Amino acid sequence: MGALRRVLAGVGAVTVVAGVATVVAYRRDMAVAQERVRGHSEVLASPFGDIEFSQGGRGPAVLVVHGSGGGFDQGELLVRAVLGDDVHWIAPSRFGYLRSTFVAGATFDDQAQAYAALLDHLRIERVAVVALSHGGPSALLFAALYPARVTSLTLISAGVAASAEPSQQQANRQGDALTWIFQRDYRYWAITTAFRRRFLGVMGVSDEVIDRLTPSQRALADAVVDGMNPVSRRAAGVRFDNQAAMPNARIAAIRAPTLVVHARDDTLQTFRNAEFAAASIPGAELLAFDLGGHLLLAVEQPVIRARVLAHIAGHAGDR
Repeated sequence: MGALRRVLAGVGAVTVVAGVATVVAYRRDMAVAQERVRGHSEVLASPFGDIEFSQGGRGPAVLVVHGSGGGFDQGELLVRAVLGDDVHWIAPSRFGYLRSTFVAGATFDDQAQAYAALLDHLRIERVAVVALSHGGPSALLFAALYPARVTSLTLISAGVAASAEPSQQQANRQGDALTWIFQRDYRYWAITTAFRRRFLGVMGVSDEVIDRLTPSQRALADAVVDGMNPVSRRAAGVRFDNQAAMPNARIAAIRAPTLVVHARDDTLQTFRNAEFAAASIPGAELLAFDLGGHLLLAVEQPVIRARVLAHIAGHAGDR
């Protein structure tokens, strides 16, 4: 019995130590995340509520639209990965993200109009638009509603249209799971820390893609995942993205030169989105990759960067 008590005491001590270490790591990572989004943005009071944004660089104006789980900080990550500082980038936080207001009943049309209000405030008449993932719907509607203001449109792994196909139904289930994960800081942190591979699978990335990641690709993928902390300040935006109506056939009204970048093996924003956009938007160009999933930006960063910059520069003086 004495030996058993010593074993149990040892197990208990290890458990306590592990628990304390977990709490310390969690609080450290949350402090880093909070500091990353503190004091680095501006807020505009508008008819659509507060619009948080950051900006930088010099050159042609580019509106950078983040995906689900993002904010202006994810927009800045997209700038570093794809655009650089040879453009004047504007990165807003969409409705319900960080310091941007979410109003019940808001739509992606409202978000598109909020972009126009922000650009009016900045006295910017025309922009190129680059949208990632679920930043796609509001970016598409901005291009459809304000054709004279968009010099070019780029969609990267973007959501475009609803579908009843089985693959989309599975994607919807993954979206529901992600929405649940994103409601609590500790829940998201624990899952992405202890079960990152499984989380990436829910995010639309296959094991094959994960196993092929180079150190630099993995670093960018980790920056995307870790950069979504703290998720509690983005939860309302994630719920909004998961419920708002997609643009669907309305994108046929877009006249801006459009580049659609997507992976065929993306299970979160399925490749059908890219095919639909390329078929519906007059003159749209489709840049497709076989592998990359919903981490395509990390997997094919150099190629995507070159093509996106060329697309923006090639149409900067148009319209």
